[in-house]
Amino acid sequence: MSNVDFTDVRLSQQSIAGQTVPVALVPRIRTQNYFAQVPSAFKSLWKGMKLTMWYFLHPSTIVTKQYPENRATLKFPERYRANLQLNQDDNGYYMCNGCKACERACPNASIIVKTRKGAVTGKNELDAYVWRMDSCTFCNACVMACPSDALRMGHEFECAVYDRRLLIYTLNRHAGPTGDQVAKLDEETRKQVVLEKRGPYDGPVPLAGEAYPNIRPIVLPGQATEQEDKV
Repeated sequence: MSNVDFTDVRLSQQSIAGQTVPVALVPRIRTQNYFAQVPSAFKSLWKGMKLTMWYFLHPSTIVTKQYPENRATLKFPERYRANLQLNQDDNGYYMCNGCKACERACPNASIIVKTRKGAVTGKNELDAYVWRMDSCTFCNACVMACPSDALRMGHEFECAVYDRRLLIYTLNRHAGPTGDQVAKLDEETRKQVVLEKRGPYDGPVPLAGEAYPNIRPIVLPGQATEQEDKV
């Protein structure tokens, strides 16, 4: 067993690869013999038991969440990150215009944005926003990269499934233009805008027969197996 006194750490500078960089000089570890470790062990034990007794006598100060007993009153910090969600404006239109900035910013390809040419607006509009929760690291890079504030990290975390392929699904519940694109149309043309419904497993996802690297599609009874055989 060894102890390190971090108060002895000194800041210095060293030349690395031709550049001067700041470094921290940590003192050598001081080893202890067996008998010298005994007082330190009892001291650590006393600190732990003291804290345990404090929480035992002051239960209102306990910070551990008693889940799932507290599900009805469970609250999360504002910056807590769970499932990815698409923002909608006051009229229910998604704010995502399919620019794919989030897809490019994702460090491990957990986002796939499918777009299409709008029949009424003539511009690119969102068709399917596929999120791979199975590989997402919740780094929030997609939210920060979005130029239209169309994404947010929600607080829903109960997403357990028996098949990891079910963690790949479509976020948008309809396909169509953004509210800004519709606002630029005249009143008569707006009536021609149709928002197509989308389910969580509609689009290029395993449950709809789409294969991904190292992930075979889910083939339901009656579905064709040609795509599965190609994987």
